[in-house]
Amino acid sequence: MSGHSKWNNIQHRKGAQDKKRASLFTKLGKELTIAAREGGGDPSFNPRLRLAIDKAKAGNMPKDILERAIKKGTGELGGVDYIEMRYEGYGPAGTAFIVDVVTDNKNRSASEVRTAFSRKGGNLGADGAVSWMFNKKGEIIFLAEHIADSEEFMMVALDAGAEDIIEEDGEFQVLTDPAEFQNVLQSLTDAGYKYDEAEITMIPENKVAITDLDTAKKVMVLYDALDDLDDVQEVYSNFDIPDEIMEQLD
Repeated sequence: MSGHSKWNNIQHRKGAQDKKRASLFTKLGKELTIAAREGGGDPSFNPRLRLAIDKAKAGNMPKDILERAIKKGTGELGGVDYIEMRYEGYGPAGTAFIVDVVTDNKNRSASEVRTAFSRKGGNLGADGAVSWMFNKKGEIIFLAEHIADSEEFMMVALDAGAEDIIEEDGEFQVLTDPAEFQNVLQSLTDAGYKYDEAEITMIPENKVAITDLDTAKKVMVLYDALDDLDDVQEVYSNFDIPDEIMEQLD
């Protein structure tokens, strides 16, 4: 994909197609529980939890569900023992896929991911099969329309430790080392800049250009099949579908 806005297009398209709020809350809840389990229930001292809370609020998760998920992680409420796993594989046209899973049943998740790959034109690979094609980065997105002085914005981001800043499609994409992600995010927030999205993600080193509608359909069928699985938290890929083709997939 070329530029973060392309990923936004995918999410907006999917959001218009499926209204499975319960599934969304399940995924958000798992991340809250794991974050609280690993770093405690106070977001002031747990960056991963703070980010998970922001995502949950952006997803309109009710406050009581959010709080229960955190308490399950801290042990205040009984809960499921979740395991984090990663699967890697290949899709149509030589595309690469990384699938992050949070599950209470490894066998079930493995079977579902394998089936999605095999039935939707892909192949499940071994550990490390495609992850070498990606870099783990912190990514913070700001809408250009909300930034009055782009040079000042870039200076603040770079001084805070940002590795790269890309302006494209009306957005500023700030990339950081994962270890510097929270520092950069906090510095920009303290400077008065309101971010649109922020996450630790996998950025492909090179992208596969998808230039025809039929291939784009095949790639997105696999992407959707994986992303729709309840145990799947994130799907990363290296395909680059132009906006004009993506719009025809609605």
